[in-house]
Amino acid sequence: MNLEILTPDKKVFEGEVTAVTVPGTLGSFQILKDHAPIISTLEDGEVIIKANTKDEQRFFIKGGVVEAIHNKIVVLAEGIA
Repeated sequence: MNLEILTPDKKVFEGEVTAVTVPGTLGSFQILKDHAPIISTLEDGEVIIKANTKDEQRFFIKGGVVEAIHNKIVVLAEGIA
């Protein structure tokens, strides 16, 4: 899957990932390969990116929106803490 994390100022992350956990408005949820198309609002919280079974990156975002369709995930964050 391809993931992009964007803020109004810059592109924070772009790359291939195996899983992404985002802080949804109703609770955190994970997006895996072939996830059903989704658009969701995001709260302040941690985005956890797994590129393989051992590699993990974390970003703390200040709200935003996530869209996932056809194994392409875009996180539009209001900011990064």
